[in-house]
Amino acid sequence: MNRILIVEDELDIQELLKNYLEAEGYGTVTASDGVEGISFFETEGPFDLVLLDVMLPKIDGFGVLEMLRRKSDVPVLMLTALDDESFQLKGYDLEADEYVTKPFSMQVLLRKIKAVLRRSGRAVPEREERLVYGKLTLDLAGYHVWQDGEEIVLTQKEFELLREFLINQGRVLTRGQLLDAVWGMDYFGEERIVDTHIKNLRKKISGDFIETIRGVGYRIDKIH
Repeated sequence: MNRILIVEDELDIQELLKNYLEAEGYGTVTASDGVEGISFFETEGPFDLVLLDVMLPKIDGFGVLEMLRRKSDVPVLMLTALDDESFQLKGYDLEADEYVTKPFSMQVLLRKIKAVLRRSGRAVPEREERLVYGKLTLDLAGYHVWQDGEEIVLTQKEFELLREFLINQGRVLTRGQLLDAVWGMDYFGEERIVDTHIKNLRKKISGDFIETIRGVGYRIDKIH
């Protein structure tokens, strides 16, 4: 199992990253500022990758990266809302491996993490890239869905919503959580877009297994 150190001061984003990556089979440790990030890197390691926010309290991400590079070649993927080229060049000069600019979808982030781990030779064999739920089968890599052996054509957002339900069986997912996971953490549009996509998803897949929890969100039951 690959282990990832998440250094992010916004606690809602930190928790989202932790939950999502752990659902994908990664081990995680979280830190909320630059000083804590450096300390945890030394005491809680080894790590296979560091997710490092640029705008951190106490020591910013560039300072953390500079300190890490004095002692380690661990892959570092920087998270930033700063899309100015000079900031990205500064990170690459300090030997950052990759940048992700906010807002981003969790699926894009996941693919960048996998790519960095592969390039660094640190990737462990992946889990089976299919999810099965009753008569439904999802091909996570190819974005294909079958029900009773017949392929169903979904849009990207519909597929990613279905995927979130399947990896969170038995849990109620709020519209906000679904927006963060599928549309990106900095999406500021109308939350009802989730309802529209779920309505379309229900039309395409037989068997209404997506349950509406009034006033809260949506859930599918866990299959035992």
